[in-house]
Amino acid sequence: WWKRCLDLCGASLGLVVLTPLFILIAVGIKITSKGPVLFTQWREGKDGRVFRIYKFRTMLIDADQHLSAFRELSEQDGPAFKLKDDPRITPLGRYLRKCCADELPQLFNVLRGEMSLVGPRPLPLEESYQCEIWQRRRLDVLPGLTCFWQVDGGREVPFDEWMRMDIAYTRSRNFFTDAKLIF
Repeated sequence: WWKRCLDLCGASLGLVVLTPLFILIAVGIKITSKGPVLFTQWREGKDGRVFRIYKFRTMLIDADQHLSAFRELSEQDGPAFKLKDDPRITPLGRYLRKCCADELPQLFNVLRGEMSLVGPRPLPLEESYQCEIWQRRRLDVLPGLTCFWQVDGGREVPFDEWMRMDIAYTRSRNFFTDAKLIF
């Protein structure tokens, strides 16, 4: 109950306080590139439930169609795709990603109960389905906006270690851990 209460209070407060920033980002995206302001993608969440995640669009509108051309350049081992200098990212998108502002619309996912403020980051379906059985234990809890992986290394962490960090969170989650990760 404490976690859902923290999520509802934190996401509601975040949306109210950040509304001016949401407007500025939306205007910036519309001015600097063609296409919608928001990007949505299917992700796998708690207990394998599929949901649509919301993000500010940081890539060209046809970026997904070109992913296979860049897959072999991924800087992340395992099924996850990470490419620091991905040419599909817009100039504004590069900045939004650097300061994690592209993730802010996920506060709506938190309000809907699909995500939590803190929990393992949800992977795109095609990446999540490639995880080994032991790695899928990360789906025992709601995915989140942040977790140990984002705070302690991000793309520098090998995929198996990333999964271990996520599973460690599922075993040790408590109010103080969540508060520490949020701050």
